[in-house]
Amino acid sequence: MEKNILKRIFFDEHQHWEAFKNKYGERIRPIVIKEVEKFRDCGDPKKGFKLYVCEGCNDVRHVPFRCKGRFCTTCSVGESEEWSRILTEDVLQVNHRHVIFTIDENLRDIFLWHRELLKPLMDEAARLITGYFQKKAKVKPGIIAGLHTFGSKVNFNPHVHMLVTMGGITDKGEWKTYDFIPFAMLRKQWQTVVLKFIRKHLPNREKKRIQPRLQKAFSNNGEGFYVYAPKQRGKVKDQLRYIGRYIRRPAIGINRIEEYDGQHVTFNYIDKVDGKEKPETVTVEEFIIRLTRHIPDEQFKTIRHYGMYSRRSKSLSKKLLATWQQGTRRWILKVKKTIRRQTWRERIISSGQKDPLVCPHCDNYYEYKGEVCLEDGKLEIKIALTKEAKNYLERVIHYRADQQTQKREEEKRNRPLTPEEDIRQLSLFNVS
Repeated sequence: MEKNILKRIFFDEHQHWEAFKNKYGERIRPIVIKEVEKFRDCGDPKKGFKLYVCEGCNDVRHVPFRCKGRFCTTCSVGESEEWSRILTEDVLQVNHRHVIFTIDENLRDIFLWHRELLKPLMDEAARLITGYFQKKAKVKPGIIAGLHTFGSKVNFNPHVHMLVTMGGITDKGEWKTYDFIPFAMLRKQWQTVVLKFIRKHLPNREKKRIQPRLQKAFSNNGEGFYVYAPKQRGKVKDQLRYIGRYIRRPAIGINRIEEYDGQHVTFNYIDKVDGKEKPETVTVEEFIIRLTRHIPDEQFKTIRHYGMYSRRSKSLSKKLLATWQQGTRRWILKVKKTIRRQTWRERIISSGQKDPLVCPHCDNYYEYKGEVCLEDGKLEIKIALTKEAKNYLERVIHYRADQQTQKREEEKRNRPLTPEEDIRQLSLFNVS
């Protein structure tokens, strides 16, 4: 499939997204409209770009701005890779477990109706793990939790993925290893925790409505809700990179979409029953519904830090462990490591692709000359480092403005006439 298959599904000549908005209107969350329309404009030079000029042959490149939206697959994949890279450098260089907390399928719709329950779902899962480590090993572990609201069929299936240190810091500031998580025991505790906090956070009238679902979730899971914490193999850095990418991954990868015929979308998924890859075909409307459900609410954090990795504890914990590791000569913390985000150019080069700022014609470098941004619906020059760059950008803006004017006039000429216009036009040729 082409890179922009999702854009084609949403915004091609069938105008599925506009039809979806017209049909569901105010039932669509405002953040969904905001994110989808940011995605539509992502990478479009008509919405703004940076100007680069080759110092050798004066070849020109327009590098469009990216939306950095939470729905955009292109941006989210790049952010996921960058986040996992930083994660491997920032966390402790010790073994971590990938712990997964799930809920009964009868409860999924409750979290869809009451999205305010998603944060307590993450908090309670972290509290359960933290409490266990403090009770059994007398240590505070480091936890990074990621919320996934999607299942393999892109259905709504909220569950929590965690990166948990196998050990923690003691009250004396020492590191203590502890590598045992009895997830069979935690299953019953997790089930009790989930059912209790749902009742706690919902009003009485809503409790009565969902009580049959809560009862069914309890009776159908005699061993508790599914909790899984497999031991990780291989190098610590490789473990962290893999789990980090998994925690931050988008609801569906472009490579999973097999076919789009204008009205239906076919994508692949892994069947949890037999582990085989299977196709799923749905209407475009159903596909849009499934995808947009996973756009989080405004300002909602799908990644949260707890224990040693929490904002309050992180700096102090690192100071204590830095002192401790000097005495033990056991290096689990990169004290002098300076961590920064890579630029878009560095990310492209690190992925094995050619340097985007090397001219393919003469092998000289492109130089940054300025940029154009969209303000109030019009392109405006924000930066122009030279007079020549300013003149060039002005010509580009005028050219694009002329193109838009011609397009509007063509659309006006080609649109069907209203009954009033039709009568008025016919009257010009009436002979009585």
